[in-house]
Amino acid sequence: MHDTLESNFTLKGLTSILIGLYFFIAGSIINSIIEGFLIDDNPMGMLSPQIIEIVIFTLIFFVFLFSSLALFFGGKRTAKKFEYKLWNTETKIAFRNYVLKFTVIFLVLTILMNLGFIDYLTPVFLILYGVLLALSMNKQRKNLLVLSGVSILLAAICFLIPSYWHASLSIIGIAHITYGVVVRY
Repeated sequence: MHDTLESNFTLKGLTSILIGLYFFIAGSIINSIIEGFLIDDNPMGMLSPQIIEIVIFTLIFFVFLFSSLALFFGGKRTAKKFEYKLWNTETKIAFRNYVLKFTVIFLVLTILMNLGFIDYLTPVFLILYGVLLALSMNKQRKNLLVLSGVSILLAAICFLIPSYWHASLSIIGIAHITYGVVVRY
């Protein structure tokens, strides 16, 4: 039966590849913004730290938005392929849980930023994201444990080496792309 959450909203194929690209591109842009802010003759250096924070959080919001849209359109394509309704009781509950989980992640990251724990933003995000992936795993998709484990391992490395945040986001993006290529169905 394909009228379930597991088949309609899954992190496989093109959806995972797109989410990986979003992570990779956003990490690279954020790194460029921060490096540009720290370099003297760069135009980013003329912006205030508050504007840089707003730009980065806007970029993170768009990554979340585009990733959510990738999940939605992937689910829509699957539902159309098997001629089932995309929005049923199970998927509506899952959507509410998805929004709630990412709201909690954004709130935790915002609180950490406001408290001045900038070095812990990426590792905390990676831990929460790894837990989110592990919680969204089902019996058919045990492969998500690998992606979840990679995320938590990268978080541990980021706790030990705070400057490793950019590489960690790049690696999790590449891991998503690889997962999407390997798990197409």
